[in-house]
Amino acid sequence: MKSLYLLIDFFSVIIPLLFSFHPKIQFHREWKYFLQSMLLTAIFFLVWDVVFTQLGVWGFNQNYVSGIYFFNLPIEEVLFFFCIPYSCVFSYFCLGKIFPQLLAARLNSFFIQAIAIVLLIISIFNFGKLYTALAFSLDGIFLLIAARMIPQKMFLFFISYLLMLIPFLIVNGILTGTGIENEVVWYSNNENLGIRLLTIPVEDFFYGMFLIGMNIILYELLNFSKKKNMVIH
Repeated sequence: MKSLYLLIDFFSVIIPLLFSFHPKIQFHREWKYFLQSMLLTAIFFLVWDVVFTQLGVWGFNQNYVSGIYFFNLPIEEVLFFFCIPYSCVFSYFCLGKIFPQLLAARLNSFFIQAIAIVLLIISIFNFGKLYTALAFSLDGIFLLIAARMIPQKMFLFFISYLLMLIPFLIVNGILTGTGIENEVVWYSNNENLGIRLLTIPVEDFFYGMFLIGMNIILYELLNFSKKKNMVIH
């Protein structure tokens, strides 16, 4: 069972990684843009993870990890911030390529702003709960920024995220204890709302949206910037 978290990382990324070289997808050609965004995002989330682990907001069951640690994080947790974003941005990229009409669709900015405001209000009223306050506020801020910087991509982003909730429920379900004896990742209910879907804290859904969204917005901005420079030169 000590290999469980590592196996979750592996099976989350292996198929997207292999299909990145498919002639009709060729996501590997996007690596020069995406890998930078993934690294920047991973650094941010790893710092957040280290701090929250030290504060006891969440932690890890030693029965499900290899015992190799980076600072106070299991190596499997570090890999999570590369394997999951890779799979999700790959899915986002494929969805836009297979259904280009999604790129032509536009999401009403009022809808995005309304969600962001609700998230920010919830975070304010739960300021004393670290996970709730940070996950909701950062996701709200992300939505406001993304709606301004990549408005033409927001419809595709939301459709992609809704589809990603299927594997999300499986992966995060297992990590939080669904179908196994104990959870791989435990949470202090003093720092969240105590509301769970199956075994998944509701905050995870917005944490996940922010994690994937940050990867996508940085990828799109780097992609646009570098391609624009290529045209100029």
